[in-house]
Amino acid sequence: MTVISLADRKLKFIKVRQEFVSKKIPDIETHLYRELDRFRPNLKSGLNIAIAVGSRGITDHLEIIKVLIRFLKECGVNSFIIPAMGSHGGATAAGQKEILEGYGISEKELGVTVRSGMDVFNISNDPGNPVFIDKIGWESDGIIMINRIKPHTDFSSTYESGLVKMAVIGLGNHHLAQLIHGMGVKGLEDYMPWIARKIFESGKILCGIAIVEDAIDQTMELRALPADEIMDVEPRLLKLAQEHTPGLPLDMLDVLFVDRMGKDISGVGMDPHVLGRLKIPGFPEPDKPHIRSVIACDLTPDSHGNGLGVGLADVITRKLFNKIKLDVMYRNVYTSTFVERVKIPIVAENEKHALEFALRNCGEVPKNKEIIVRIRDTKHLDELWVSIPAMEKLGSKNNITNITVLTEPVELFEAKGKLIPF
Repeated sequence: MTVISLADRKLKFIKVRQEFVSKKIPDIETHLYRELDRFRPNLKSGLNIAIAVGSRGITDHLEIIKVLIRFLKECGVNSFIIPAMGSHGGATAAGQKEILEGYGISEKELGVTVRSGMDVFNISNDPGNPVFIDKIGWESDGIIMINRIKPHTDFSSTYESGLVKMAVIGLGNHHLAQLIHGMGVKGLEDYMPWIARKIFESGKILCGIAIVEDAIDQTMELRALPADEIMDVEPRLLKLAQEHTPGLPLDMLDVLFVDRMGKDISGVGMDPHVLGRLKIPGFPEPDKPHIRSVIACDLTPDSHGNGLGVGLADVITRKLFNKIKLDVMYRNVYTSTFVERVKIPIVAENEKHALEFALRNCGEVPKNKEIIVRIRDTKHLDELWVSIPAMEKLGSKNNITNITVLTEPVELFEAKGKLIPF
């Protein structure tokens, strides 16, 4: 095998845009008010309603919360925020409140209190099958959940990431999150829906606000669902989300650069559907895409040191490694149980060094044949940097009409081996 140094390869890259059609709802407030109007008769003046929110990065999350608070206030209802994020934030009340503050979800921003606690109440009469729910939420006059419906990073089933999961793992705090995840994928596929039905039958959930985003992360569907409709409607919303999930424009890559990973981007830092990697023992890897080496370069501030998903990469930078708080990451994976996803890959001193390792991991890659793509993160796939050979592959595809070239070919690295700004 001929070893080719990075200096000899003389790689250049072109920035391109994938054109996705936006289906954004033009007026969030008007749309949501229309959805919420059906609940007015049940919202008696003086009620104290808990608004349950999660730890995911949702484009219009803050606006939707503000509209809901305003609507409830007009009905004479008092509201407050509770975290519904299982074991995130280090499985502590303070950690979960800190995550919400990072999204602007705070008393200062919203004008209502944020009440974070890890205590739960068991609403089940069966000692062998506990059904835990956040104690603060249970002691309120009712709970309204807000969450995005999207494909899950661990499994494929009727209910994946959405209101059903929030009701069980989110509102169940560390207790129910640990119990469900301890059963592996079977717990998520089978036991989670069973518990959700028990929670919805309790009457404590007034409604769930379901959000579906389009391929460029804009809110395309927004529904306010009574508790007794969630189990029926959510699978249809999940199908809609799946139909509008973006992907890479090529199925075969030598190297994928991921500028940043994090809990605000995906539950596992980088979306396995984009990478074509699950790393769950006993479950087959996706058929596509096939990426020989993945490089992860940085960890988002909103991850608060949780590097869950780092094991999906083959190479990471020293910058990313230094931001990982092992205690936070390990506490999360102890709950989720998929330990392959937290194994530390090769640590490179900078991005250029990382590419040298990544290409070496591919075996023999001939000069001028390197299929390399760089993305901002696995959530934002509208703009990409592609190597010249990758651009040639794109040009040979029939769907090249949705690719717009934005730059001339340029060097990808600055001095000291850093990537040029995205």
